[in-house]
Amino acid sequence: MKRLTLKDVAKMAGVAPSTVSFVLNGKGKQMRIREELANKILQVVEKSGYEPHRVAVNLRTGQSKTLGLIVESISGSFFASLAKTIETEAEKMGYNVVYCSTENNAQKGGELIRMLGRQMVDGYLITPAPGMEKEIQQLVQHHKPVVLMDSYFPNIKTPYVLIDNFDGVQKGVEHLIKKGITKIGFVTVDVKLIQLQERLRGYTSTMKEHGITVKKKHILHVQYHKQREDSLNELQEFIESNPELDAIFFATNYLGIMGLEVIARLGLRMPDDLNVICFDDHDIFRLYPPGISVIEQPIEGIARTAIELLMHQLGKDKTPLKDTAVELPGRFIVRGSA
Repeated sequence: MKRLTLKDVAKMAGVAPSTVSFVLNGKGKQMRIREELANKILQVVEKSGYEPHRVAVNLRTGQSKTLGLIVESISGSFFASLAKTIETEAEKMGYNVVYCSTENNAQKGGELIRMLGRQMVDGYLITPAPGMEKEIQQLVQHHKPVVLMDSYFPNIKTPYVLIDNFDGVQKGVEHLIKKGITKIGFVTVDVKLIQLQERLRGYTSTMKEHGITVKKKHILHVQYHKQREDSLNELQEFIESNPELDAIFFATNYLGIMGLEVIARLGLRMPDDLNVICFDDHDIFRLYPPGISVIEQPIEGIARTAIELLMHQLGKDKTPLKDTAVELPGRFIVRGSA
């Protein structure tokens, strides 16, 4: 079936193609097109099913009114909530959002950036995977509006927003120490991302500040792409081989969820046998008895700040920016597990 053109719609409405173009681009009143005629054109467009050619519109207007959002994983609760809030905030500014996930695969991340480029998105919101430095640097060099979220690359000068990871872990570890708990383990992911490095630094620095020796055997690095059952077995071996531990701090919520499964397998009780704190909240942590203490990420704050930083680059927000490198405080929520 032949694709309808602007000329076809104009012929059906009995007007010039330029008149149809003005109405579809919201310039009817500006060009003094009568409201009755504008409504007639819109009715013809609706009945005919005409859709403007995206690339042609982009080339004519210089913008697509679409933002590209690349996150680590759409299935993760943090990233899903982040995407939802960004979509809501973008709609307020008149933008649609196309979003996709890297699964922490740099090659896939590069392909997604190129795909979004072909779609001529107006700007990029990215939670970068390790190894995506080259592609993001190219966006910056080509003066593309881009904001990094949840992580960033120190050697690339581009706006970013994330939680203050060091401070979040520090709050949790100090809470345990104040309770007299000093034998604290730390479980993280074996991925070279600055937010994970800062969480580990928060743990080691806080322990040392309180005169507590940090033991290598009390820190577990779980491989990101490892099979779930293998990771569960590794976690179980870690807990069983360190019976002296009174608490474990999980650096991500998916590690925390696996930790709860292993703790249940071993028949341990929280907090009697083991205190637990997790970085990043999850519905399970509110519902799982006795409730899991967490560092809650400021998801709405991250999303709104990211949109604000991007709108500045797009020239949509003239309010002076205080900073383009933003670290927002997290909130420590005490529940029954610690």
